[in-house]
Amino acid sequence: MTGPTRFDDLNDILEMFLAGLQEILGESLCGAYLQGSFALGDADEHSDVDFIVVTHDEVTETQAGELQAMHERLYGLESPWAQHLEGSYISKAKLRRVDPSRVALLYLDNGATQLERDNHCNTAVVRWTLRQRGVVLLGPDPKSLIEPVTAGDLVDDVLVALGVWEKWLGTHTMSRRGRGVLVLTLCRMLQSVAEGRVTTKREAGEWALRNLGPEWTLLVQWALDDRPDPWTKVREPADPATLEQALVLLDYVLSEARQAAGTRRE
Repeated sequence: MTGPTRFDDLNDILEMFLAGLQEILGESLCGAYLQGSFALGDADEHSDVDFIVVTHDEVTETQAGELQAMHERLYGLESPWAQHLEGSYISKAKLRRVDPSRVALLYLDNGATQLERDNHCNTAVVRWTLRQRGVVLLGPDPKSLIEPVTAGDLVDDVLVALGVWEKWLGTHTMSRRGRGVLVLTLCRMLQSVAEGRVTTKREAGEWALRNLGPEWTLLVQWALDDRPDPWTKVREPADPATLEQALVLLDYVLSEARQAAGTRRE
C-alpha cells in the first residue's frame, strides 16, 4: 500500500481528485489536506473523507463551475469512496485564523454532487484538526498556514455547535445513526472543553466512560457499540427513550461549556 491512507481504492480517488484540482486551480492551488477521522486516526471503511482545499486566491465563478463538473465525475465512479468526499474550499487568508463570523465557504456535503455555500468547515475544530493532525495530500505543512487554535477557541466553537444541534433537533426527526453520532459528538465536545484538544468520537466516548458519572454509562457504551454499519442505521428511527437521554446530555455539555467560557472571561 502506498498513498495517504491505508485504502488503495481511496488513494486512487484522491489521486484523481488532486489531478483535477491542479488542472482547474492551477497556480492558485496552495494545498489539499485530509482532516476529520482520517487525520485523527480513527477512519474505517464507513468514514466520510473530509478534505480541505486551500487556495492562494478566492475561487472564481469559472473555477467553481469546473470544480462542480469534476465532483460530478468523481461521484459517478464505482468506488463507494467517491460518494463520501466531504469538504470545503478556502483561501489562505481566510484559513489563517479562527473566523468568529463563520462565513460560508464553497462546500461539498457527504453523499452530494452539488457544491454549495456553507460554513460547515469554517470552525475552530477543523482548524485545530488540520493544524495538529492534518494529512498532507499536496502543499505545505498546515502549521505554516494556520495560527494556533486556543482552548478558548474550541469552547466558543462548542457553544456555537450546540446551538446548531438544538435548532436542528427542534425541526428534524433523528435516525438511529444520528442519535449515536449525537451522543459521541457531545462526548467529544465535552472532552474538548475539558482538555483543549480534539479527539476522535471513539476516543471521546471512551474518555466519557472514564470521566462522567455512572448515569451516562449505558448511553455512551451503546453509542460506541452501535457504530458499525452506519448506512443501514441511517434508515432506522431513534429509540425515544435514549434520544431523550441524549438531549439531557446535550444540556449538560452546554452547561459545562458556558461555565468554561465564563471562567475564561472573568
